[in-house]
Amino acid sequence: MSSSSVVVVTGASSGIGRVTAEMFVARGCRVFGTARDVRKAPALPGVEFVEMDVREEGSVQAGIESVIQKATRIDVLVNNAGMMMIGAVEETATEEAATLFDTNVLGMLRVTRAVLPYMRSQHRGRIVNISSVLGVLPAPYMGMYAATKHAVEGLSESLDHEVRQFGIRATLVQPAFTRTNLDLNAPRVKARIADYDRERDVVALAVAESVSKAPEPQGVANTIVEAALGPWRMRCTPPGEASLLTKLRRFLPAGPVDASLRKKLGLA
Repeated sequence: MSSSSVVVVTGASSGIGRVTAEMFVARGCRVFGTARDVRKAPALPGVEFVEMDVREEGSVQAGIESVIQKATRIDVLVNNAGMMMIGAVEETATEEAATLFDTNVLGMLRVTRAVLPYMRSQHRGRIVNISSVLGVLPAPYMGMYAATKHAVEGLSESLDHEVRQFGIRATLVQPAFTRTNLDLNAPRVKARIADYDRERDVVALAVAESVSKAPEPQGVANTIVEAALGPWRMRCTPPGEASLLTKLRRFLPAGPVDASLRKKLGLA
């Protein structure tokens, strides 16, 4: 991909998406950022905002068509829009799980499906899907979120096999906790079970502390831009904790990894 690429970043009004969009602009790209309500989107120099709700098929199709009308092509898609949730698996209502999957997995599918016909016709493109360290290292009380990110991992790897014949590659970026509103304001499940209160509260406190000490989104955003414009790799992990955790998962026996995770979350 070149620095003059046309880039679409979903969920670009705040957090990682916002900083990523700004970095693409700094690299000379033409950038379209999506937001559910463009009236609430911040004014980002060089970023053209498009209204899109990744949970609605019609909204996604209309948003992508408006980008094509303005730019005639899409070279890079960054599937960044997502949500998080804290709660035990048993406490999670089916409707809550469905909402999470609808945003984090099916939302990604909707936008990818809308973009691919244009990328296939131009015989080039890069799709960057934002996963998480929890997509390879699940944590307690974040089971449904981890499940969505495991789904993103599988979807992305299969997708890459299928689309490379058209000159398109799919890749994953796996951040750890980042200082954003997504992590700070993660909703909790509604129907809580008292038996889980002590551990859930301990984990929620540990997560809040990790987020408060976590790096700003710039490191993750830089990894996303390199994943989009640089040489292809299936998985790209930001430096720091994310890189360390993915290496631990890959190279250490399961027992020590399990114990280390529980200790970090205050459950040891």
